[in-house]
Amino acid sequence: MSAIDPELLKALASAPTTMLSDALGRWGNMDPAIRPVAPGMQCCGPAFTLRCWPADNLTLHRAIELAEHGDVLVIDGGRARDTALLGDILVYAARLRGIGGIVLQGLVRDSAAIAAQGVPVFACGATARGPVKETLGPIQVPIQCGGVLVRPGDLIAGDDDGVVVVPREEATAVLEKVRQIHEKEEKVKKALAAGQTTPDILGLRAKFPK
Repeated sequence: MSAIDPELLKALASAPTTMLSDALGRWGNMDPAIRPVAPGMQCCGPAFTLRCWPADNLTLHRAIELAEHGDVLVIDGGRARDTALLGDILVYAARLRGIGGIVLQGLVRDSAAIAAQGVPVFACGATARGPVKETLGPIQVPIQCGGVLVRPGDLIAGDDDGVVVVPREEATAVLEKVRQIHEKEEKVKKALAAGQTTPDILGLRAKFPK
Protein backbone atom coordinates (compact mmCIF):
# COMPACT_ATOMS: atom_id res chain seq x y z
CA MET A 1 0.00 0.00 0.00
CA SER A 2 1.46 3.34 -1.06
CA ALA A 3 1.01 6.27 1.31
CA ILE A 4 -0.44 9.59 0.18
CA ASP A 5 2.32 12.13 -0.46
CA PRO A 6 2.51 14.60 2.47
CA GLU A 7 2.33 17.64 0.18
CA LEU A 8 -0.71 16.20 -1.58
CA LEU A 9 -2.31 15.47 1.78
CA LYS A 10 -1.64 19.04 2.94
CA ALA A 11 -3.23 20.46 -0.22
CA LEU A 12 -6.31 18.26 0.10
CA ALA A 13 -6.67 19.17 3.78
CA SER A 14 -7.38 22.76 2.76
CA ALA A 15 -10.41 21.70 0.68
CA PRO A 16 -13.87 21.57 2.27
CA THR A 17 -15.74 18.28 2.05
CA THR A 18 -18.26 19.91 -0.30
CA MET A 19 -15.55 20.41 -2.93
CA LEU A 20 -14.12 16.94 -2.39
CA SER A 21 -17.60 15.46 -2.86
CA ASP A 22 -18.12 17.46 -6.07
CA ALA A 23 -14.68 16.45 -7.33
CA LEU A 24 -15.64 12.80 -6.78
CA GLY A 25 -18.86 13.23 -8.75
CA ARG A 26 -20.98 13.42 -5.58
CA TRP A 27 -19.64 10.06 -4.46
CA GLY A 28 -17.78 9.05 -1.30
CA ASN A 29 -20.09 10.79 1.18
CA MET A 30 -20.71 8.91 4.40
CA ASP A 31 -24.20 8.69 5.86
CA PRO A 32 -25.03 12.21 7.12
CA ALA A 33 -25.96 10.64 10.47
CA ILE A 34 -22.18 10.61 11.11
CA ARG A 35 -21.65 14.14 12.44
CA PRO A 36 -18.92 16.00 14.33
CA VAL A 37 -19.35 15.70 18.09
CA ALA A 38 -18.88 19.49 18.30
CA PRO A 39 -19.19 22.21 15.64
CA GLY A 40 -16.01 23.25 13.89
CA MET A 41 -14.24 19.90 14.09
CA GLN A 42 -12.12 19.10 11.02
CA CYS A 43 -9.87 16.21 10.06
CA CYS A 44 -7.98 15.04 7.01
CA GLY A 45 -5.66 12.06 6.92
CA PRO A 46 -5.09 8.45 5.89
CA ALA A 47 -7.58 5.89 7.12
CA PHE A 48 -6.64 3.40 9.82
CA THR A 49 -9.52 0.96 9.68
CA LEU A 50 -11.07 -1.42 12.19
CA ARG A 51 -14.27 -3.32 12.84
CA CYS A 52 -15.71 -3.73 16.33
CA TRP A 53 -17.95 -6.48 17.56
CA PRO A 54 -21.37 -5.32 18.80
CA ALA A 55 -21.14 -3.31 22.05
CA ASP A 56 -17.44 -4.25 22.32
CA ASN A 57 -14.57 -1.78 21.90
CA LEU A 58 -11.54 -4.02 22.61
CA THR A 59 -10.46 -3.57 18.99
CA LEU A 60 -10.39 0.20 19.39
CA HIS A 61 -7.98 -0.07 22.34
CA ARG A 62 -5.58 -2.08 20.18
CA ALA A 63 -5.97 0.17 17.15
CA ILE A 64 -4.97 3.27 19.10
CA GLU A 65 -1.75 1.47 20.06
CA LEU A 66 -0.98 0.62 16.44
CA ALA A 67 -2.05 3.75 14.56
CA GLU A 68 0.56 6.27 13.46
CA HIS A 69 0.70 10.02 13.97
CA GLY A 70 -1.86 11.75 11.72
CA ASP A 71 -3.92 8.65 10.99
CA VAL A 72 -7.70 8.92 11.09
CA LEU A 73 -9.33 5.97 12.85
CA VAL A 74 -12.33 4.75 10.85
CA ILE A 75 -14.52 2.36 12.80
CA ASP A 76 -17.24 0.06 11.57
CA GLY A 77 -19.25 -0.24 14.77
CA GLY A 78 -22.13 -2.12 13.17
CA ARG A 79 -25.78 -1.06 13.13
CA ALA A 80 -26.62 -1.23 16.85
CA ARG A 81 -27.36 2.13 18.46
CA ASP A 82 -27.70 1.27 22.14
CA THR A 83 -24.07 1.29 23.36
CA ALA A 84 -21.20 3.76 23.07
CA LEU A 85 -17.93 2.44 21.69
CA LEU A 86 -15.83 5.54 22.39
CA GLY A 87 -15.45 7.80 25.41
CA ASP A 88 -13.22 10.40 27.02
CA ILE A 89 -10.39 8.04 28.02
CA LEU A 90 -9.90 6.56 24.56
CA VAL A 91 -10.03 9.98 22.93
CA TYR A 92 -7.40 11.17 25.41
CA ALA A 93 -5.23 8.17 24.52
CA ALA A 94 -5.71 8.96 20.82
CA ARG A 95 -4.73 12.56 21.40
CA LEU A 96 -1.48 11.54 23.11
CA ARG A 97 -0.69 9.28 20.16
CA GLY A 98 -1.15 12.15 17.71
CA ILE A 99 -4.11 10.56 15.95
CA GLY A 100 -5.60 13.02 13.47
CA GLY A 101 -9.26 12.16 13.95
CA ILE A 102 -11.82 9.46 14.65
CA VAL A 103 -14.79 8.53 12.47
CA LEU A 104 -17.22 6.10 14.07
CA GLN A 105 -20.25 4.36 12.69
CA GLY A 106 -21.72 4.12 16.15
CA LEU A 107 -22.17 6.11 19.35
CA VAL A 108 -19.90 7.96 21.78
CA ARG A 109 -20.27 8.99 25.40
CA ASP A 110 -18.66 11.75 27.49
CA SER A 111 -19.57 14.11 24.66
CA ALA A 112 -18.60 17.34 26.44
CA ALA A 113 -15.24 15.94 27.53
CA ILE A 114 -14.56 14.69 24.00
CA ALA A 115 -15.37 18.11 22.58
CA ALA A 116 -12.88 19.69 24.99
CA GLN A 117 -10.05 17.36 23.94
CA GLY A 118 -9.49 18.91 20.54
CA VAL A 119 -9.40 15.59 18.66
CA PRO A 120 -11.93 15.70 15.78
CA VAL A 121 -14.51 12.97 16.44
CA PHE A 122 -17.40 12.12 14.12
CA ALA A 123 -20.13 9.73 15.23
CA CYS A 124 -23.84 8.92 14.94
CA GLY A 125 -24.82 10.22 18.36
CA ALA A 126 -24.30 9.65 22.06
CA THR A 127 -25.49 7.49 24.93
CA ALA A 128 -24.38 7.01 28.53
CA ARG A 129 -24.22 3.21 28.19
CA GLY A 130 -20.67 1.89 27.90
CA PRO A 131 -19.24 -1.16 26.06
CA VAL A 132 -17.56 -4.39 27.06
CA LYS A 133 -13.96 -5.27 26.16
CA GLU A 134 -13.98 -8.92 25.20
CA THR A 135 -13.43 -9.76 21.52
CA LEU A 136 -10.76 -8.49 19.12
CA GLY A 137 -12.00 -7.63 15.64
CA PRO A 138 -10.11 -7.09 12.37
CA ILE A 139 -7.71 -4.15 12.01
CA GLN A 140 -6.39 -2.52 8.83
CA VAL A 141 -8.74 -4.34 6.48
CA PRO A 142 -11.33 -2.94 4.04
CA ILE A 143 -14.48 -1.99 5.94
CA GLN A 144 -17.68 -0.09 5.36
CA CYS A 145 -18.40 3.01 7.38
CA GLY A 146 -21.42 5.18 6.82
CA GLY A 147 -22.32 3.19 3.72
CA VAL A 148 -18.95 3.77 2.02
CA LEU A 149 -16.09 1.36 1.37
CA VAL A 150 -12.98 2.44 3.26
CA ARG A 151 -9.60 0.82 2.76
CA PRO A 152 -6.46 1.38 4.82
CA GLY A 153 -4.70 4.47 3.50
CA ASP A 154 -7.70 6.04 1.77
CA LEU A 155 -8.03 9.75 2.48
CA ILE A 156 -10.65 10.67 5.11
CA ALA A 157 -11.86 14.27 5.29
CA GLY A 158 -14.42 15.52 7.80
CA ASP A 159 -15.93 18.88 8.70
CA ASP A 160 -19.30 20.37 9.66
CA ASP A 161 -20.83 19.05 6.41
CA GLY A 162 -19.92 15.43 7.15
CA VAL A 163 -17.27 12.91 6.11
CA VAL A 164 -15.98 12.13 2.61
CA VAL A 165 -13.74 9.22 1.56
CA VAL A 166 -11.23 9.79 -1.26
CA PRO A 167 -9.73 6.55 -2.65
CA ARG A 168 -5.97 6.91 -2.28
CA GLU A 169 -5.29 6.22 -5.98
CA GLU A 170 -7.63 9.06 -6.96
CA ALA A 171 -6.17 11.69 -4.63
CA THR A 172 -4.05 13.49 -7.25
CA ALA A 173 -6.90 13.68 -9.76
CA VAL A 174 -9.31 14.85 -7.06
CA LEU A 175 -6.97 17.66 -6.06
CA GLU A 176 -6.83 18.91 -9.66
CA LYS A 177 -10.63 18.84 -9.87
CA VAL A 178 -10.89 20.70 -6.56
CA ARG A 179 -8.68 23.46 -7.98
CA GLN A 180 -10.88 23.68 -11.07
CA ILE A 181 -14.02 23.86 -8.92
CA HIS A 182 -12.49 26.60 -6.78
CA GLU A 183 -11.56 28.66 -9.84
CA LYS A 184 -15.07 28.26 -11.27
CA GLU A 185 -16.71 29.30 -8.01
CA GLU A 186 -14.52 32.39 -7.77
CA LYS A 187 -15.57 33.39 -11.29
CA VAL A 188 -19.23 32.89 -10.37
CA LYS A 189 -18.84 35.10 -7.30
CA LYS A 190 -17.20 37.86 -9.36
CA ALA A 191 -20.04 37.69 -11.89
CA LEU A 192 -22.62 37.87 -9.10
CA ALA A 193 -20.85 40.87 -7.61
CA ALA A 194 -21.01 42.51 -11.06
CA GLY A 195 -24.80 42.21 -11.08
CA GLN A 196 -25.41 38.97 -12.98
CA THR A 197 -27.67 36.21 -11.61
CA THR A 198 -27.04 32.50 -11.24
CA PRO A 199 -29.50 31.41 -13.99
CA ASP A 200 -27.46 33.34 -16.56
CA ILE A 201 -24.01 32.59 -15.13
CA LEU A 202 -24.68 28.86 -14.89
CA GLY A 203 -26.67 28.55 -18.11
CA LEU A 204 -29.92 27.65 -16.38
CA ARG A 205 -32.16 30.14 -18.15
CA ALA A 206 -33.37 27.65 -20.78
CA LYS A 207 -34.70 25.37 -18.00
CA PHE A 208 -37.22 27.98 -16.87
CA PRO A 209 -40.65 28.44 -18.46
CA LYS A 210 -40.90 31.17 -21.11
